[in-house]
Amino acid sequence: MPVIHGVSPSPFVRKVRVAMIEKGLDYELEPVMPGNVPDSFRKISPLSKVPVYQDGEFFLPDSSVIVAYLERTCPDPPLYPQDARELGRALWFEEYADTKLVDVIVPVFSQRFIQRLLFKQESDETVVAQQMAELVPPVFDYLEGEVPESGWMVGDRFGIADISLGTTFVNLRHSGESIDPSRWPRLASFAERVFSRESFASLIAEEEAAFPVS
Repeated sequence: MPVIHGVSPSPFVRKVRVAMIEKGLDYELEPVMPGNVPDSFRKISPLSKVPVYQDGEFFLPDSSVIVAYLERTCPDPPLYPQDARELGRALWFEEYADTKLVDVIVPVFSQRFIQRLLFKQESDETVVAQQMAELVPPVFDYLEGEVPESGWMVGDRFGIADISLGTTFVNLRHSGESIDPSRWPRLASFAERVFSRESFASLIAEEEAAFPVS
């Protein structure tokens, strides 16, 4: 059975887990905390990042690479569009989520979740306030203009764009923050649609049970 090396609160590990659930693929989760990883892990993940996909002696790092591999080896149901332009947009939103959205959300998550819950230290609310007031809004403004009024990001079919954006919004949720529906109504509705999908809902429930914030 394939093994996913990583920890569930990572948006990138969750991204791969959602993809595997959507495709009906069984797997085992081998906990690996990102950061100060052992040398043995660096051998299978040269960037020292999670997740890493393992199937026997085959190892594959990086969430985007892993999901693309899964799409080729298990094409149904598809998570990437067939149409060239739709594929381009889906890949763009995947990249935007994995870089820009993560950049503005993870500092909030690090303070509210990692520092407070895992390290039992006080969060730096100055960092949280700055992120939420200055750095998050431009990103949400952009996405608000791209999200359809209903349905999914590309081609009105759930896929990689929705998974990539949604997994980082889960980290925002774990941080005790949410998308203001009065300012970003489409984006807020989109996040709720993602959260209510079974593949996401099951992992959110698992994570909240394992890491209660309150």
